[in-house]
Order: sequence, then C-alpha cells, then structure tokens
Amino acid sequence: MSHDPSPRTDDEMLADTDIEVLLRHGLSRDAFRTMLFGDGAIAAAVTLDRLGVLPRSVSYVAKIVRAGGLTYAAGLAEPLPSGPASACLRDWLEAAAQVGGAPDAEARAARWLDTVADLIGLRRGSRAVPAGPGPA
Repeated sequence: MSHDPSPRTDDEMLADTDIEVLLRHGLSRDAFRTMLFGDGAIAAAVTLDRLGVLPRSVSYVAKIVRAGGLTYAAGLAEPLPSGPASACLRDWLEAAAQVGGAPDAEARAARWLDTVADLIGLRRGSRAVPAGPGPA
C-alpha cells in the first residue's frame, strides 16, 4: 500500500523556511549569505505577499533600517500597515538585530529587505499579466 502525500507547492515549502535563523546566520557568516538572499528572501516575499504587503512598504522599512538601525526598526509599533505583517517583520528584525556588531549587518539587512520588496513586486507583476494565446 503506497501512501502518496499531497504534493506541496514551492510557495508552501518556502513559507516553512525559518527566516529568523537565516537572518542570524546569513548576516554574520558568508557561508549562509547565499541562502539568506536566495531561499530566505523568496520565503519572506511569499510570506509578506500572502499577508497583502506592498513592495513599497518593505522598501520603506529598509530605509528605516539604514537611517536608524535594526534595533530601532524592530522597536516600531507597526513597521508595516497590518498587524499580522508587522508582527512577522518585527520578529525578523529582532532576529537580525541579535547579530550585534557583525560588520555591515545593518547594511546587509537593508539590502535583504530591498530584495524581498523586489521579489514581492515580481510576484505581483507575474500574476497581473493575463495569459495570452499559446504558440501559433
């Protein structure tokens, strides 16, 4: 008897990614940086897109990180327009802030947020394009 679990989509698998762990390690260790900016950024984009976050909101938080730092951004009451999205992002910012004095950690975190914003925009853009006729 074969048990075939229902297949999971890439979005579902990425949504289970532990973004906080990736941030803690990816901001301070070169070996994890590719994973942070790859799977971690995609997972964050999927998560925030599902919560209805617009790319410009995430880009704005990246600017806040650049101007005030990770600890300041993590302390904002609502870094994003909705409560659930704010709570999610705040957890990520707090995890990133734990990296402490890692060289360039805040600049990397801001770049990562910009990458997440770009990916949300790409996801939204790909859904907005109507399917055209197949090959002639």
